[in-house]
Amino acid sequence: MPATPHIEQHFTATESVRDVVIGMSDGLTVPFALAAGISGAIASNPHASALVVTAGLAEITAGSIAMGLGGYLAAKTDQEHYASEREREIRETVELRDIEIEEVAKVFRDYGLTEAEMAPVVHAIIGNQERWVDFMMRFELGLEEPQPKRARISALTIAMSYIFGGLIPLAPYMLLSSVQTGLWYSVGVTLLALGIFGYVKGRFTGINPFKGGAQTVITGGLAAGAAFLIAKLIS
Repeated sequence: MPATPHIEQHFTATESVRDVVIGMSDGLTVPFALAAGISGAIASNPHASALVVTAGLAEITAGSIAMGLGGYLAAKTDQEHYASEREREIRETVELRDIEIEEVAKVFRDYGLTEAEMAPVVHAIIGNQERWVDFMMRFELGLEEPQPKRARISALTIAMSYIFGGLIPLAPYMLLSSVQTGLWYSVGVTLLALGIFGYVKGRFTGINPFKGGAQTVITGGLAAGAAFLIAKLIS
């Protein structure tokens, strides 16, 4: 009887997916809360919708730049950290050879291998310095080599995701002349977008999609509601 092939499905969140999640989650939530807060403060102003749109676009511009720059700096820091640690490992394999050999052996010893079982493996690894350093970077330090263009890609991905997410709550204000009507449509559209985003994120990350959708809707709704109420009380 033929055996049914076993297919393992594991999600390994790529760096680009994480960047989209960071940009979209903030892009949907922050401009949404800002627009709701301003709507509550200047509802009686005849130019309220235009003011909300202007403030929202300014926030999206500033937010996308700040978020993109943050992603760029974080990725550059990872690259610099990896390069620094790799340089140190190269130096240690020369200057502290015996200690580094023992560290390789310890990795296999922790997996339960005997001295006789690990000896040929350890010998093969330390026989090539580049392979030896690669092994130490991954299994001793837990570091993977960053992609060379990672910083620029991260900055662009986060910034564009933020802009895309931020335009969703602003769209009703752009299309409708009444700020009150725009607010209610913005609430409906944004909460729907948050729910879809949370559901899709849940599918990607392996958590319950409905739970992920509910979490993002609640978070965005609370942020916007708090901003709206505070603006109303102050005004």
